[in-house]
Amino acid sequence: MAVKNTQIVQVIATEQVKQKYQHAQYTLQMQKVWKLFPYLLTCCISITLVLLVLKTNGILEIPSIILLISRILTVVILVIYAFRKRSLTTWILVSMVAGAEFGYDVPEVAKKLQVFSDIFLRMIKTIIAPLLFSTLVVGIAGHANIKQIGRMGWKSLLYFEIVSTLALIIGLLAINIGKAGVGVVLPPNPEIPSISALKAQTAGDFILHIFPENIAKAIFEGQILQIVIFSIIFAIAVAMVKEKYRLPMIRFSESLSEIMFKFTNIVMYYAPVAVFAAIAYTVGHMGLDILYNLFKLLATLYVALFVFLGFVLLPVALIFRIPVKPFIKAVSEPATIAFATSNSESALPSAMESMEKFGIPRKIVAFVIPTGYSFNLDGTTLYLSLASIFVAQAAGIDLPLEKQIIICVTLMLTSKGVAGVSRAALVILLGTVVSFGLPVEPVFIILGIDVLMDMARTSVNVIGNCLATVVIARSENEFDEVAARNFKPE
Repeated sequence: MAVKNTQIVQVIATEQVKQKYQHAQYTLQMQKVWKLFPYLLTCCISITLVLLVLKTNGILEIPSIILLISRILTVVILVIYAFRKRSLTTWILVSMVAGAEFGYDVPEVAKKLQVFSDIFLRMIKTIIAPLLFSTLVVGIAGHANIKQIGRMGWKSLLYFEIVSTLALIIGLLAINIGKAGVGVVLPPNPEIPSISALKAQTAGDFILHIFPENIAKAIFEGQILQIVIFSIIFAIAVAMVKEKYRLPMIRFSESLSEIMFKFTNIVMYYAPVAVFAAIAYTVGHMGLDILYNLFKLLATLYVALFVFLGFVLLPVALIFRIPVKPFIKAVSEPATIAFATSNSESALPSAMESMEKFGIPRKIVAFVIPTGYSFNLDGTTLYLSLASIFVAQAAGIDLPLEKQIIICVTLMLTSKGVAGVSRAALVILLGTVVSFGLPVEPVFIILGIDVLMDMARTSVNVIGNCLATVVIARSENEFDEVAARNFKPE
């Protein structure tokens, strides 16, 4: 009996060894296959792009079914890649491609998907106020270093204005060199909405708008700068009271802050669905043909933004010894969300969380990023300088350089605080054009591709604010370079 039991145990042990060996062999084979997967993915994308270019330019007549199969195969391979990577950022990028394909192939269905992206935006908006309030209170009252807050304030504003001015100059140079508006034929009778209520924002209006008259109203309207001002004053007041009153509020704010970051993590799992829906809706509603309308203006903006990233933000990162590759990883997720939703506000929680993981103390993240949403709109500033001169060129008006600079500086000042609102820059542009006596018809031509322009400028806004946070942290000697170099996206 004992011998039989021993034999049974040996058989079971042998089977287990065989299974482990087979599993190890299978794992090894899959690893080899996975190493080849990026090449397969690159090959499929390249073939699809080549077929599209050949078809579009009439070089080769390719059946539509072949193009459809190649596009769908590419999307399927991307989805498999996303499953393998198990990264939220990867899923968001894949969702953008899949959404564009879905919107192009099934536009009527895609037009009804906006509700799914709106759900995401609504959930994000519920996070903004409590997250800003709690992080600012902890950052200011928790350290009670009011001098540092003042120091970070003037450093931030100085940095914001220098970088925004460079964005303004690049925008002016791009549109004057490219002359995208020259030769545009204006529509004979454009449907122009009432503009009587639109006017340029004065300096007094801007200063008054900074301060909330009702904090509940500021939260309801999503006025980020007003929420920041209230939170800073509240935090200073907390820092000034006795310890028995201060500590409970700080503990409450710390708990609220941690909970809101966890809340953000939960909401972010829905981001790929929202991005898919947003891109599908945009393509389904406007079609890919819009890429050929006003292509010169669109290309001018994208080239100018890339020049700004490469010749302004990159040198800034190098001057302040910021690890570039880890930084790109850190900003990829918030920038992608901003690109897909055309809304900087939707990327705010993700940007704040990424910068903390990148080695920036919460007190600096909580102060610089929200402030930058009103004062550091690099992408929007560049766009407005470019678009305003485009309006004059399209109308056949030759503006002298002095007038161009006056218009662009006015737009830069009046655009403060619009980062949280999709396509609000177009309203600012329209109001300013009216105030300077320029025709409004070209603005409504821009409207056709504004969603594509908004995606790019919003992403640059987010990247610029993230970089500003690292710059201020470095200047305060509070940048954790080890954490930055070891940054890994979720």
